[in-house]
Amino acid sequence: MLKPLDLYVVLALEKEEKKTASGIILSTDEKDKPAFGKVLAVGPKVEGLKVGDQVVYQTYSGTTVKLEGKDYLVIKAENILAKVEK
Repeated sequence: MLKPLDLYVVLALEKEEKKTASGIILSTDEKDKPAFGKVLAVGPKVEGLKVGDQVVYQTYSGTTVKLEGKDYLVIKAENILAKVEK
């Protein structure tokens, strides 16, 4: 697992598929993809976020890392725009 330093956060990228009522998956452009992620780890200086939070982050920020077949995003906490509350 990745352990972020200082003000960094590790996110699991959440991919949203659009489906029709009959179950057909529609393709989405990369530019139209929502920037959602789930917090997997937070650095020691990050405040206001905890593991398990779902967040919206600034598009095209952070570094994508593939580890053990899964995609992660390492991003500065300042590039996280909002928490999704249900």
